[in-house]
Amino acid sequence: MKSTTLKAIAVAAILAVTTGWNPARPSAAPAVETGLAPASIGVLAFAPDGVLFAADPDAATVYALDLGDQSAGGKAGAADVAAIDQKMAALLGTESGAVLVRDLAIHPKTKNAYISVMRGTGAEAKPALLRVDGDGKIAAIALDRVKYTKVTLPNPPAAAPGNRNPRADTITDMAFTNGRLVISGLSNEEFSSKLRSVAYPFTSAEPGTSVEIFHGNHGRLETRSPVYTFMPYSIGGKPFIIASYTCTPLVRFPIDSLTGTSKVVGTTIAELGAGNRPLDMVLYSKGGREFLLMSNNSRGVMKIPTAAFGTAPGITEKVQSETGGIAYEKITSMQGIEQLDLLDAERSIVLARTPAGLNLSAVALP
Repeated sequence: MKSTTLKAIAVAAILAVTTGWNPARPSAAPAVETGLAPASIGVLAFAPDGVLFAADPDAATVYALDLGDQSAGGKAGAADVAAIDQKMAALLGTESGAVLVRDLAIHPKTKNAYISVMRGTGAEAKPALLRVDGDGKIAAIALDRVKYTKVTLPNPPAAAPGNRNPRADTITDMAFTNGRLVISGLSNEEFSSKLRSVAYPFTSAEPGTSVEIFHGNHGRLETRSPVYTFMPYSIGGKPFIIASYTCTPLVRFPIDSLTGTSKVVGTTIAELGAGNRPLDMVLYSKGGREFLLMSNNSRGVMKIPTAAFGTAPGITEKVQSETGGIAYEKITSMQGIEQLDLLDAERSIVLARTPAGLNLSAVALP
């Protein structure tokens, strides 16, 4: 997830201490509801206190879930589980081919893994949220038992039949930082690519900020392709978003520009190769250096040094090769990675596709 656990906690602390950036929180909390029955489930993001944000792209809504006693009881951590797709399918009473994994996130306190899935296909698909504990036990979270609040995003794209349903990209990623939930996705507006910064506890969501980038591989400005994965990042004591798009530009945006009242142009700091879609990213440190680790659907896992994130000049002309700007190292030991999150300071947790199925594994950070 798309993933925002250790990285969200660390970045939130950095921003609070170094910048004093602390947008006012709403004075009245929204009503707490029960009996949740979402139309769909997508990306996940944890707040440092264990509140789980779950996207429902079909309803253009984000739920803030209080997991209560359903987040306790299992062994801490997340154990390796081979062929987890088959085990999840058995738990849900279906075949592994009918289970579509949407995201993976690690609970900031228990370190259990939470996996959002859709069971079935088409109009019959149903959402499910699963937890994997330190013994590898898989449990289904009873969504109708959780307490929750919600926020619905204005101006979502209209649903359309087929494989390119734009409603599926209403919410493509989320990250919680310094009391706000940042949400990427599409709207139904002319400049449809959006970044939204929503205060939590929820009251309402603004229309969002339209974002524009120069795509070096395509040699043109773009406003319609959504951010597919991103993370909060501090540059010079100021809060930014480091975001990635299909084909695969890496872009920085200042968070304080996400006011919902104007269009913002991001700075493209890298082109990581065409014909590729980013899937997930995490931030970590090793050997005194900091790196971004990003999974992709066709170019493997990329290890990108962050030292130049704040100083790299923007790419403003068509790149003459497949890549440009900040360079990356391909981690050949990490194959088939579809989702990842930080488990601790030395390991990531990944969902990796193999010929035998989908495996959940803890792997050392490269």
